[in-house]
Amino acid sequence: MATLRLPDVVPSPRQDCERLRKAFQVAQTPPGTTTCLNVVLCCSCILDSWLGLGTDEKAVIKVLGHRNARQRRIIGETYQQLYNKCLIDDLNAELSGDFRKAVILWIYDPPERDARLANEALNSRRKGVNELQVIVEIACASSPHHLIAVRQAYSILFDSSLEEDIISNVPMSLQKVLVSLVSSYRYDKNVVDSAIANSEAAKLYEVIKTKKLDHDDFLSILSTRNVFQLKETFLHYRKNFGNSIDEDILNCGKGNLESILKVAIWCIDSPEKHFAEVTQNSNELAALFLIQFHLVPYQTDYKTR
Repeated sequence: MATLRLPDVVPSPRQDCERLRKAFQVAQTPPGTTTCLNVVLCCSCILDSWLGLGTDEKAVIKVLGHRNARQRRIIGETYQQLYNKCLIDDLNAELSGDFRKAVILWIYDPPERDARLANEALNSRRKGVNELQVIVEIACASSPHHLIAVRQAYSILFDSSLEEDIISNVPMSLQKVLVSLVSSYRYDKNVVDSAIANSEAAKLYEVIKTKKLDHDDFLSILSTRNVFQLKETFLHYRKNFGNSIDEDILNCGKGNLESILKVAIWCIDSPEKHFAEVTQNSNELAALFLIQFHLVPYQTDYKTR
């Protein structure tokens, strides 16, 4: 499989500007034709890459891996119009393994993609943190609007709510936490009350001290407060009690509950830290997907596993 890496020598800003200028000059066509022409070229590149022996994975990545969700959607629609074939069907036929799965995830709209990832996790044989953390990522590392869209897509695709399937498929010890996280709708503006943060840091400390990590007070704070408020609360926690909150959570035990809560804390407080850890055990292609779809906060054009 083709590997992905940054250029050994990064072009200078001037070189980048010159390349952009050339691109703008090429794009100077009559209004309403540029997008169509570019999409046709993209579709042609994909189809050409499948002619002959095997599949030119680099060509597929060059097209689909360097477009946003809207552009990929237009490519899929145009592919259908040009060749009377579904792009996803041809990707299924021409690719294989994890590469096929990853590329097809590029094609879906972000809410549908994440709904499918959540369903796959809930139907996996194992229900440990490695499988279920994608649900936490969807709930805590993306915008509240995206989470709502994922829940809606999930219901349409699978004739069941995400919450129902969590209760039906997840061990009892994790149900309450996951349902609380996916059911929330956080305020998404930067509004912080330092006094409340200080008070709630103390509440979190008392709950963690008793090791009752699924306590209603704990989950209410974690699932309803806006991200900026929670970051302030975590700062007060460290300042007042010496350790970071995730350290104290992990000191409560080594089970899935502690691990899931640690993922939630990291996705809220420092998502890049969480996904950097995930990519350590990923191949380069998987790392690219994670970087594109997770590391830009609240950018649902860039999110997958």
